[in-house]
Amino acid sequence: MYDNGRGVRQDYTQAVQWFGKAAEQGIAEAQFSLGKMYYEGQGVRQDYAEAARWYLKAAEQGDPVAQNNLGVAYTKGQGVRQDPVQAEQWYRKAAEQGYAQAQYNLGVMYDNGRGVRQDYTQAVQWYRKAAEQGLADAQYNLGMMYANGQGVRQDYAEAVRWFRKTAEQGLAKAQYNLGLSYAQGQGVSQDYVQAVRWYRKAAEQGHADAQNNLGVMYDNGKGVRQDYTNAVQWYRKAAEQGHAGAQINLGMMYEKGQGVHQNYAKAVEWYRKAAEQGHPSAQNNLGAMYANGQGVRQDYLQAMEWYHKSAKQGYAPAQNNLGVMYEKGQGVRQDYARAVEWFLKAAEQGTATAQFNLGLMYETGRGVRQDYAQAAGWFRKAAEQGDAYAQHNLALMYAFGRGVPQNYTIAKEWFGKACDNGLQLGCDAYRKLNQQGY
Repeated sequence: MYDNGRGVRQDYTQAVQWFGKAAEQGIAEAQFSLGKMYYEGQGVRQDYAEAARWYLKAAEQGDPVAQNNLGVAYTKGQGVRQDPVQAEQWYRKAAEQGYAQAQYNLGVMYDNGRGVRQDYTQAVQWYRKAAEQGLADAQYNLGMMYANGQGVRQDYAEAVRWFRKTAEQGLAKAQYNLGLSYAQGQGVSQDYVQAVRWYRKAAEQGHADAQNNLGVMYDNGKGVRQDYTNAVQWYRKAAEQGHAGAQINLGMMYEKGQGVHQNYAKAVEWYRKAAEQGHPSAQNNLGAMYANGQGVRQDYLQAMEWYHKSAKQGYAPAQNNLGVMYEKGQGVRQDYARAVEWFLKAAEQGTATAQFNLGLMYETGRGVRQDYAQAAGWFRKAAEQGDAYAQHNLALMYAFGRGVPQNYTIAKEWFGKACDNGLQLGCDAYRKLNQQGY
């Protein structure tokens, strides 16, 4: 009565006194309640060891909530030495009595391989038991197991079903994942409006991934009217929580002047925050700001440093940019062979600009033996992705018969594509061939 304030004024000190009397008489419910008072520091000074002592007494009498809480104590090392094996044993005792929280906790132990050998099938079994009792965290984790195909056959529709159950209970991470399912069309028909709806619910609870993704939806006008100001607002909320993706997105808004006044210094500030977290795209963008002297004093050495950090992570645009630095001798001694090396890494990932640059190196014999066939091959790869300069250069290869059989008709076709993509050189060459009757 004193604990809940029913019939008397709530008084935790009095509650502790009466729980103590009953606990000393061996009443399990009182022993558990007294342990809880010590655990939470209500009516007594917080004391995890004393909490664990009373939980143990109740647990040994078969109280499932006490058994679960004792498992938590062993998991976290609160009042007892951390011991995942002991934690698993107490969770199991409670779980086998049907206590949902313990079933979930036991699932987590199997999921992570703590206290037991990792076993996704067992994890799914225990998550399902708790989920079917309506425990939101278990429903979410069961959804993730279906989404990832761990312990069950991958089934996005089933994942969505469990995400929805827990999302409707207000669990932010489930709302985010349900939004993601709608955005990607996994397990449900793609629906950007629904994606926005669920992202917003999670975002309003402070979920950083959801805030960033909601910003992306406003940025791109998917599921909502395009609104750069709102995009910035949501990017900022996530960025201020340290979300690297949001930090780079916010930096890009400042760089482009979308939703905010263009401010290169602010762009650099946000790129740096994400770059220092190891985000390869941010590292590349920060390198570009140093290379171009935007928001910072131009500094090729700093540009090289950030490009290199990004390129080492396999980020293709940075690999291309690093190749350019070696080609031009900016921030490093000019080295065509190293330029080719980095262009090739990016080109093999399908980066059109790098494919074009590599084609130029083969065409001119810089860093590699001159090879028109190789040049034409790389120009073609970039040209097929719509790179106007590559289309123009491939057309020239056909016009002069370098690396490919001379063919003015094909040359004209590629000049036309370059023209269509806005390159005046292509338009001029197309006109000349047209006048010559090709």
